[in-house]
Amino acid sequence: MSKRPVSERPRTVGSDVRPDIRPDVHPDIRPDVHPELTQRLARHILQRLGESGQPPDQGISFLNVGNETYLKVLDDEYLSRLAHEPLASSFKLVQGYYGGGKTHFLYCVRERAWRRGFLTALVSLSPRECPYDDPVKVYAAVATSLSSPPLSAGAEPTRGLPDVLRDLVCDRREQLGDAAVRQWIGRTASRVSVESHSFRRAASMFLSACLDDDWDRQALLEAWLRGEGVPLKDTRPLGIYEAMEPATGFKMLRSLTQIVSGYGLPGVVLLFDEVDRNLSLGARKMHAVGDNLRQVIDLCGQASLPSTLFLYAVPPEFLRNVVPEYPALDQRLKSPVSLSERSPQAAVIDLEQLDLGPVELLEAMGTRIERIFRRATGWAADGELQARNRARLAGIMSAYTFEISHRRLFVKTYVDFLYHQQAEGEQTLSREAAEALVQGGYLGLGVEQDDEFFDA
Repeated sequence: MSKRPVSERPRTVGSDVRPDIRPDVHPDIRPDVHPELTQRLARHILQRLGESGQPPDQGISFLNVGNETYLKVLDDEYLSRLAHEPLASSFKLVQGYYGGGKTHFLYCVRERAWRRGFLTALVSLSPRECPYDDPVKVYAAVATSLSSPPLSAGAEPTRGLPDVLRDLVCDRREQLGDAAVRQWIGRTASRVSVESHSFRRAASMFLSACLDDDWDRQALLEAWLRGEGVPLKDTRPLGIYEAMEPATGFKMLRSLTQIVSGYGLPGVVLLFDEVDRNLSLGARKMHAVGDNLRQVIDLCGQASLPSTLFLYAVPPEFLRNVVPEYPALDQRLKSPVSLSERSPQAAVIDLEQLDLGPVELLEAMGTRIERIFRRATGWAADGELQARNRARLAGIMSAYTFEISHRRLFVKTYVDFLYHQQAEGEQTLSREAAEALVQGGYLGLGVEQDDEFFDA
């Protein structure tokens, strides 16, 4: 069942029109998902930063600095255009070193997409858990992580394709009544143009099962829609003749985007993040990854991927060492420049080229963190004193290492430093003390842990 009561669900896009007519215009951008930094949200952000140095599930905009140009281009040139556009879709390759902010950037894009009402799926790729060369695992990961925009700061979004569809039925049922929803399912949902007839039938029958409170049928169809291994003998009586298998996995993923568009929702943002070193895959599997990416790029701009923004985050080695091995993929990604306001159509987003320099970036991050810390704890700090401390720590951190991964170390170190200043009393941070903090942070991590720890 859905995680939230019907009375608390947002209105479904287009649900205030006749259910057999698909809305063709998306309304104005919805209010900011997080209109203010509440104490509850600030505590959530601070906990994530202090414990692991990782981006928070929600409220990333209160922390984010340095990549605003990329986000503005994606928002203005893509998200605003993709909504409800059957022929509009786009692929972008995000490159950055481990610890260079790839995961953080994907979180930022997800929050921007939520503001415009898009469904999103953020999938962590790894050779064992979810390699991109395995279509079934990729589809299952998307179907499981597919999320609708949260209702408010700190609220849990609906996750998983089945629960998103349940919300859709409940929203329209509350606003239009059972008869109108049944008519919409029969006239629209069951006739949407979808590549897989089995997928269209499974989704529309699941909607009907939700409307009829048919729990047994819901359970069977939910397992199939999630990409679980449901035997064909169980689905054939329902007119579902395809199984989730390698030969159909990516077709099912395309079909998922097609029903989202066909059901009148703004669209889908698919965010793939290589959290482990997929470059270690064998030649055959890496070739499959390259071929699958080439197919996605070719499908963008076609009805096969309607209203879809597809981001794939990789380390720079992927472009340098892997892409050139596959001429078809190399030709599609090769460009003299990366994405920018002057080149919004470029396929590559290079996170090594940010709006701020290394020291300025850390200082700006620290300013945001201090604001979050104050809101979470109620601490009234000496702003000028802490600004000097922050500048000194940022300068030492940048000078101490040439690795991009120092950003996460700075976050964890600075959060700990603020707690110490609050508990022990505010003091000026000397150069020697700043160096000791930085060195202590690296010693605490251990040399052998560097690469794996700083991976987002």
